[in-house]
Amino acid sequence: MSSLFPNIYQSFKLFSRKRKIKEIKMAVSPHFSLAAIFTLFLFTTNPNYCQAYRKVLSSDTNTEFIKTSCAATTYPDLCFASFSSYATEIQADPKILATKSLNLTLNTTLSASQNLTELCKTQGIKPTEAAPLHDCVEEISDSVDELTKSIPEMEEIEGKSFAFRMSDIQTWVSAALTDEDTCMDGFSETTMDGNVKASVRIVIVKVAQLTSISLAFINQYARTKK
Repeated sequence: MSSLFPNIYQSFKLFSRKRKIKEIKMAVSPHFSLAAIFTLFLFTTNPNYCQAYRKVLSSDTNTEFIKTSCAATTYPDLCFASFSSYATEIQADPKILATKSLNLTLNTTLSASQNLTELCKTQGIKPTEAAPLHDCVEEISDSVDELTKSIPEMEEIEGKSFAFRMSDIQTWVSAALTDEDTCMDGFSETTMDGNVKASVRIVIVKVAQLTSISLAFINQYARTKK
């Protein structure tokens, strides 16, 4: 007797599921495959399956947003490689994307500044290389300042002051990009050592490209408010 009621309960549970499947079969088109019917059954009986499926759809949407946003930049491949891993965090939000890009660009620029400072200390740097290298350090330092000012402005941009704050951010990030271009221009002379020039180029090119991407994202966000 002790196992009678559990057995009755299990039998009733099995009967209910079979009845549910039968109802689904009667409700859908006869052209539906058994797999489609089973999937529909899972959706109607298993909330965890529904939740997991919604997460997959959301993830696909977020990744597609990154892909579409990056396609409008000058460096789409670098863009997608840099930001696709943050798709869930960004949640297809242009403001979050612009803010994330500024933070990533700032961190990369800070690292570049440190690398250039170390390069200045390298033994054997010629005077013709030392001067533009020191200028480059100053230019990148200015970029750091301009990007640093932009981030809190972006975080507080909502409200009546949107246009004013956005104008400041666009100005600062544009100036940072100009500073980075100026740095590279200082190493355009062919008389400079190839290794020094290559070292600077490796450091600065990615910084400039990420800054360009950030500016594109900022402009995209600005257009959503017009």
